[in-house]
Amino acid sequence: MARRTEWPGDSADSSRAEKELSPQDPAERARAICLRLLTGTPRTRKQLADALHKREIPSEVAEEVLSRFEDVGLINDAAFADAWVESRHHGRGLARRALALELRTKGVDSSLIDEAVGQLDSEQEEETARELVARRLHSTRGLDRDRRIRRLAGMLARKGYPEGMALRVVRRALEEEGEDVEGLDEGGGF
Repeated sequence: MARRTEWPGDSADSSRAEKELSPQDPAERARAICLRLLTGTPRTRKQLADALHKREIPSEVAEEVLSRFEDVGLINDAAFADAWVESRHHGRGLARRALALELRTKGVDSSLIDEAVGQLDSEQEEETARELVARRLHSTRGLDRDRRIRRLAGMLARKGYPEGMALRVVRRALEEEGEDVEGLDEGGGF
């Protein structure tokens, strides 16, 4: 039988511990929930608010606790967004568009998202796309040119790269490898 990995904040023990706290003091329960969730990984204000709502903490109590956590620096959506962009761009090679989408789903404010993804310029993004294609290029050898283009450009598209940039990077990589790219315009159409 496969064992499920227990993470802080999702075990039966933690639910039991929550219930043992005074039911008359929802603020104390809210603080305990937030601290436990923040122990494992940084979270956005919205993620914590959703967790408190799910555990039936009154909204005015949740708002008060979350505001206090923001005041003391335990919740910082701007720092979260910056760290997320840095980590996911360098670790997974995600482009600005994909990073913005992920941050939106985590409840980060649009202005903070714009600021965080603004750290990456188009040259950095294109360089990362070239690195991704270079790593994957060898696995497409032996396939016909059009299939290689579709696979490599598709991989970049799934990571949020604009179509024009993806096709341009793939075309250059194939050209450098000696592949015949006649008939492919610089915009990348084929």
